[in-house]
Amino acid sequence: MAIKSGKNALFTEINITPLTDIFLVLLIIMMVVAPTFQSMNNNVTIPEINNGTSVEEHNAIVSVTKDGRIFLNETYVTADNLAQELEKIKPNVQKLEVVVRADEKAKSSVIMDIMNAAQEAQYKKLVVAGEPLTKKAQKALEAENEELIREQESLQN
Repeated sequence: MAIKSGKNALFTEINITPLTDIFLVLLIIMMVVAPTFQSMNNNVTIPEINNGTSVEEHNAIVSVTKDGRIFLNETYVTADNLAQELEKIKPNVQKLEVVVRADEKAKSSVIMDIMNAAQEAQYKKLVVAGEPLTKKAQKALEAENEELIREQESLQN
């Protein structure tokens, strides 16, 4: 930090004031321009999440196991006759909505079949339960309907 005085004086310190000014200007420009980089589609309305909403017992509850077996209100059904079964229970449900509980390893094609069956049976809403089907619930469903499952699988084969 030696500064010589006189005509041939050397100035050996870096002046950071212009550098700081440049960085502050760049920061302000980026803060103004950055929101325009976000692509927002205002035509899409994102649904709200209801935390803690319980599944009503008087709805059509469709459970899917990891191997693709479908249960309607704890009764085994096939994907082919799900729409007819949904039609049958229509008078007993409070709301025309189908609640889907699926194992995390269930294929999405099975969920699409459920959606199509609900649409065919003219249900108004499809709700995907936040909690997937537990292994304990899966085993209970299969054990409860084991004989019916075997009969329908033998008819399919």
